[in-house]
Amino acid sequence: MKKMDNKCVFCQIAKKAMPAKIEYEDEEIIAFWDINPSAPVHLLIIPKEHIASINDARPENQQLLGKMLLVAKRLAKQKKIEQNGYRLVINTGPWAGQIIHHLHLHLLGGNPSESHPKKRTADKIDRTNKEF
Repeated sequence: MKKMDNKCVFCQIAKKAMPAKIEYEDEEIIAFWDINPSAPVHLLIIPKEHIASINDARPENQQLLGKMLLVAKRLAKQKKIEQNGYRLVINTGPWAGQIIHHLHLHLLGGNPSESHPKKRTADKIDRTNKEF
């Protein structure tokens, strides 16, 4: 049995003790819609095992961490945001904005102005600037 924390909201979602709009699930990972979305597509991809943050990941979690990225890619394609682009974000610790202390990967996309706080499109970049 995977380690879980009974006080953790995401552990509660993973064991179906708390409701969530689930988009993907297998033995190790569950992905669901964020209840306070920052973009039209805002999914959270979490391991079912309680890992508080990326700082708590161990070498034996390497395959699980890679699998989380591949699930994000699969969901981006399923939601039809893979061509225009999307963001993958892991907040770690309070200064980075981590609110729930369970490792989670945000998949954000669907609208460039909402999925990236400092949108900078190629057509707005001054190509004459030697810094680019």
